[in-house]
Amino acid sequence: MTVSSSDHVVKSYDDELRRLTDEIQRMGDLALTELEAAIAAVIERDSDAAERIVQSDAAVDALELEVSQDVIRLLALRQPMARDLREVMAALRIASDIERIGDYAANVAKRAIALNQSAPVRPVYGLPRLGELAADLLREVLAAYHERDADRALLAWARDEELDRLYTSMFRELLTYMMEDPRNITPCTHLLFMAKNIERIGDHATNIAENIYFLVHGTQIAQARRKDDRSASVTESSLPHR
Repeated sequence: MTVSSSDHVVKSYDDELRRLTDEIQRMGDLALTELEAAIAAVIERDSDAAERIVQSDAAVDALELEVSQDVIRLLALRQPMARDLREVMAALRIASDIERIGDYAANVAKRAIALNQSAPVRPVYGLPRLGELAADLLREVLAAYHERDADRALLAWARDEELDRLYTSMFRELLTYMMEDPRNITPCTHLLFMAKNIERIGDHATNIAENIYFLVHGTQIAQARRKDDRSASVTESSLPHR
């Protein structure tokens, strides 16, 4: 059977889109590994492991650059339209979100190194639950992207509210510890920054979910994004007294 030149063009184009998807998946897997390793480094007080995580973030940055270059080439040479254009633009946006997730995971690792200069404090054990939930959200949206599953992306998108509630709870607990004993201020401040970085990872995971939904359906998610981060409204009178 003779293969026409147009068949070659279509196959080449499909290969380029597949390459783009594979790059996104590799980026996501790296960022997820960074996040999980950063949380482990905090709990184990392992500064060497934390330093390795900080250094490894360069790999995520390099992949984002590859994605950007591939997107520019596809837009210039292929001039995609409709669903194909959504594929390309979603890849660019998702890559940007994953790069930020990698940055936040590296920030947690940096704070872990600083935290190890202080004596252990009990609130540190609330961080793994927050990290596990953020990692689970990221894992779900990466799977939804791989499968082009808008329903799965929407379910993950809705779970960000749970992460916000958990973050607010930890925020309150950390403030209480700082008020009780000034010696807790430095370690708890590091933990506050870590918790906020993880909460932001959840926000970027929901951005990815929104882009997957748009990629599949060509429309935005109808509901407004629900946020339950109430840390800005926490006052001394609202904190629990021990």
